[in-house]
Amino acid sequence: MNRTITIEGVTRIEGHARITIQLDEAGHVSDAQFHVTQFRGFEKFVEGRPLTEMPGIMARICGICPVSHLMASSKACDDLLAVEIPANAARLRRIMNLAQIVQSHALSFFHLSSPDLIFGMDGNPTKRNIFGLIDEHPEFARDGIMLRKFGQDVIGMLGGKKIHPAWTVPGGVNAPLSAEHRDQILAMIPDAITRALRAVEYFQHVRDCYPAEVDAFANFPTLFAGLISADGLLEHYDGTLQFADEHGSPIAQLRQPHDYASLIAEGVEKHSFLKSPYFKPRGYPDGIYRVGPLARLVLAEGCGTPHADEELGVFRSRLGRAPQSSFHYHWARLIEIIYGIEMIQRLLEHPDILSDHIRAYARPNRLEGVGISEAPRGTLIHHYRIDENGLMRWANLIIATGNNNLAMNRGVLQAAKRFVDGNHLQEGMLNRVEAVIRCFDPCLSCSTHALGQMPLRVELLTADGEVCDVLQRDD
Repeated sequence: MNRTITIEGVTRIEGHARITIQLDEAGHVSDAQFHVTQFRGFEKFVEGRPLTEMPGIMARICGICPVSHLMASSKACDDLLAVEIPANAARLRRIMNLAQIVQSHALSFFHLSSPDLIFGMDGNPTKRNIFGLIDEHPEFARDGIMLRKFGQDVIGMLGGKKIHPAWTVPGGVNAPLSAEHRDQILAMIPDAITRALRAVEYFQHVRDCYPAEVDAFANFPTLFAGLISADGLLEHYDGTLQFADEHGSPIAQLRQPHDYASLIAEGVEKHSFLKSPYFKPRGYPDGIYRVGPLARLVLAEGCGTPHADEELGVFRSRLGRAPQSSFHYHWARLIEIIYGIEMIQRLLEHPDILSDHIRAYARPNRLEGVGISEAPRGTLIHHYRIDENGLMRWANLIIATGNNNLAMNRGVLQAAKRFVDGNHLQEGMLNRVEAVIRCFDPCLSCSTHALGQMPLRVELLTADGEVCDVLQRDD
């Protein structure tokens, strides 16, 4: 049963998803689709606003990952000003972006996905949620809460508030880091590392309990895309956008952000309002690719920090360079948490981290600007055009969740073919379809698992297209 959703200014996507599963005449699954309700209002209502307002406005696209849009927007505005921001401004931006990665990954793994892993895909849905987790595994739940708190506290110390900070501005940041806050963050590092290492050790153990899910959760060859550093290492804030084939071998690099349309085109499907970007040289839909933590680990030669590189070694010794199962997004997410904490420490220990040279001032010097960064869910692109007065004329946003849209749809079909009984739907089947989607951690309200429910409607159709069974969860 569909409903009309009002898009609030603090969200990027709000609403529910619907899964339709098509049966052939023999009762076997022949098709399945993931339908997303989405309104991309920000691209229109920013028109006419001064470019200087864009980072603060764009941070309000999402209440879960506001920093991601803050970074991409600020980089697009830097481009419009045609400035090179001060080195310490870049360091401070990196710290905030990494804190965003840590807190968002902790939310995804501990609060949204771990109840499936701990209680089982067929577990009691009234217990398979964060409250059941707190009740039966309080220390594990506390690890997730404290890791998310670490990231949120870092964001708050830098930006003045934890949600929708407007601290990053065109040309840099608007306030330096204080010695007091630097020391407070450094004091939190050891505890955060301990909790993150404990989580990745747990996942390595529990992964082997789900061979069927590993085999059928969006497990197929695709391209991978994401940023890499100049040294070929894991990167989230700046660097080169690289595409690799299903074996992890590079096939294309984007060195100039303005040229992104030479590699990425955007498709649309009538069953969903979520755009479907694809690798342009291979066409649609053959140019399917994945972004996010799994893709970033496939692309990178290494992480560049000791604990994260050690865990990446274990990851690759068991799975190879380019694992195809999207079930392993969870493992990659935990490795990135470790990397984020370690890299925050390294940046905070830089001798110039307290420098107050944090902003470059300029008038608009270009009429078009592009900013690319890595959100927790993958590559994020902001593309702006302004007039001679610095007022916004046009904007295009390619969101990380959209980059994964083709893979999510194919993953839903694969899971349905593997787990759906053609004559009757079971709750465990529905939960597995949800779990496939949660592997990608999409920025959709339907990914929320905190209360053990997902606003999702699954319809089982006959070969003639008639509904023969429905299983639905409402908010």
